[in-house]
Amino acid sequence: MKKSLLIIAMLLIVVSCSNEKVAQSIVVSTPSELINAAKNAQPGDDIVIKNGTYKDVQIEFIGEGTEENPINLRAETPGEVFIEGVSNLEIGGSYLNVSGLYFRKGYTPTKDAIAFRIDSEKVANYSSVSNCVILDFNQEQRDKDDLWVQFYGTHNTLQNCYLAGKTNGGPTVRVDLKGNQSIRNYHQIVNNHFGPRPRKGGARGETIQLGSSFTSMSPSNTTIANNLFEECNGEVEIISSKTNFNVIRNNVFYKSEGSVVTRHGNYATIDGNYFIGDGVNKNYGGIRIVNTGHWIINNYFYKIIGENFRSPLAVMNGIPKSPLNRYNQVTDVVVAYNTYVDSKSPWQFGVGTNIAQAAVLPKSEIRSARALRTVVANNVIYNSKGDKDIIIEHDKADGVKFVSNVINNQGVAFGNEKRITPTSFELTKVSENIYLPKLTEDFDVYQGFGFETITKDLFGNSRASSNSIGATISGEFQNPDILDKTKYGADWYSNVVEAKEPTVIEVAATEGELEAAIAKAKPGDVVVLSAGKYSVAKSIVINKSITIKSKENEKSEIVFTGAANTPVFELNPYGILNIKNIVLTGNGKQQAFSDLKEKMSNHFGLTVTGCDINNFDFVLKAYKQTFAEEITFKDSKISNCENGIELSEETNDRGDYNTEYLTIENCEFTNVKQNVIDYYRGGYDESTIGGNLLVANSTFTNSGSKEKNGILLNHRGIVNVNITNNTFKNNKVDFVSILWGAKNNVESNNTLSNSGKIKTEENLVMKLMY
Repeated sequence: MKKSLLIIAMLLIVVSCSNEKVAQSIVVSTPSELINAAKNAQPGDDIVIKNGTYKDVQIEFIGEGTEENPINLRAETPGEVFIEGVSNLEIGGSYLNVSGLYFRKGYTPTKDAIAFRIDSEKVANYSSVSNCVILDFNQEQRDKDDLWVQFYGTHNTLQNCYLAGKTNGGPTVRVDLKGNQSIRNYHQIVNNHFGPRPRKGGARGETIQLGSSFTSMSPSNTTIANNLFEECNGEVEIISSKTNFNVIRNNVFYKSEGSVVTRHGNYATIDGNYFIGDGVNKNYGGIRIVNTGHWIINNYFYKIIGENFRSPLAVMNGIPKSPLNRYNQVTDVVVAYNTYVDSKSPWQFGVGTNIAQAAVLPKSEIRSARALRTVVANNVIYNSKGDKDIIIEHDKADGVKFVSNVINNQGVAFGNEKRITPTSFELTKVSENIYLPKLTEDFDVYQGFGFETITKDLFGNSRASSNSIGATISGEFQNPDILDKTKYGADWYSNVVEAKEPTVIEVAATEGELEAAIAKAKPGDVVVLSAGKYSVAKSIVINKSITIKSKENEKSEIVFTGAANTPVFELNPYGILNIKNIVLTGNGKQQAFSDLKEKMSNHFGLTVTGCDINNFDFVLKAYKQTFAEEITFKDSKISNCENGIELSEETNDRGDYNTEYLTIENCEFTNVKQNVIDYYRGGYDESTIGGNLLVANSTFTNSGSKEKNGILLNHRGIVNVNITNNTFKNNKVDFVSILWGAKNNVESNNTLSNSGKIKTEENLVMKLMY
């Protein structure tokens, strides 16, 4: 009997083994082979994608690997497999690993370029994407939102990847928590290089978003660690934490125009991060706090001089009984063991208070709830130049306890000595951007509730035996090389570009020579026009960074004979035009400059210096869903045009606008009938703190005669406006400008003659976005 049982057991083993598919290496070389292999993978399979370009592929990587035998989908040579066109990757199953792919020259047909799920039921778990690059993989229209990487499921990882250049709406990376299959997910976003994300001109441009308003009560337990965020300028929130129990640790935020924000959700730990600014750009931010139970510890801030939402530490006012998608009160937060070096007004409380705007806002929008039960302790501040406003209270910080904080403010009084103790100490230079306090005496270390859990400092040194205040304990400091880019991202890709001298291309006023030279030029080149008149019959496409200028001190003239409603210079994606000392002449029915009406997958830019522009329908026409980081007119004359600078088609009132910086300086506008300057941002959105208009040292004469609203300079909703040292003569309007007093709108030293007046309205009525 025992013998027969043994034989049956052996037969079962043989049968079960014979039914198992043997793990294999599968080489694919066509899109169809890739799709088929990814759908039929078995534990231990190694799917190798041969080097080449795979266009218009929608890959579903499905399988059930094991911890011991994961399924791999990898490039034959990392970086030599290009995913282009209308393409994406969806991952569903367990223990699935993707590596070495390069997404470029295309966009996703769905909401995600890479998704850790196939559908709402089939998600990924214990899976990873590593050593990949996603670069400029943008939708053709800015308002078509998508994500480059979206997490679902649990225990998934994005590591050692490079992601840069997202221009359309939507976070670069997002963690989704809809459904029990994605809660308590313990995802890891580690060792990545998040390269430049250009300014977007509105909201919905985060680099990482953890959850949403409506999953903000859910535990996520996501870790974001050891990443480099370089020039991540998409919007005011670089990382938006909207769920519970997330950890943001040991990251470097280098010249990034935004902040780490605990936007919704509770109990985030923000530990051991570096925030590096330049002491000039006020858009580089630090940490902004909303909600409950966060620990802000061991962080280093260098030359961060942002204000309000972008201040080094911004503690917001909340809305009493706030709905999920607004601002909850800050309570039970710890800010301890941080170091601030040359960071102006580093602590700001009551940020976002809007009690003064109660007349134009519903009660549900009034942020009047001040921080409670918050501890600010064991922090060190050093200023090489004294700062009179170390602590700014936009509303009272009476619910905040300050203890064992010290400052070297170079003897300058700041009025908060009970909260921060003035003392004297110097700095030790550790590296180019890291200067740490060399404390010459022992200061009391506050031991608050739970402080024993802060066991390490910024560098990972133990606080057990030689604890001290500030981000680092006393002792020898080793250079952590935080800006060594080889420590982050894909090992086969670098965004370091060697500077090259531009090629100078001289052209004569021979038919077609100018157009040919511009088409031939490489990015950064300079096209120099000899004296003469250049007749241009068709729009000149600008799809790269290029300078066009007259030779020496001469002014060449371009006469445009093209069709009505077409521009002399058609600004395409990547088209950055710098034009100098040229006369542009039209026939009254065309445009001097415009971008494309559609398929603007990337930004344009324009700088006009020393030019004369006359007889056009529009000087500049920017269409809906297009964006320029900077538009500048300097030392130029604009005359006899129907319309001036038109940047007003973003009328969806979602906080969007067409350019981040519009600068008009030392210019003359004469007989421009309407839309002399028309720059619009609509929608009440406190997180959109941009739109920047400077009009300085300029003259406006006999303009605005056809302006229907009776306003010469239209800039409704733009947050930062400065109109200074201008002259307005004989402009048939009611108002030169209507300024938004509650925002940063100012005017000074302007001369008005027969041109209406400049008016300030403290509170503009704006459409709520939420």
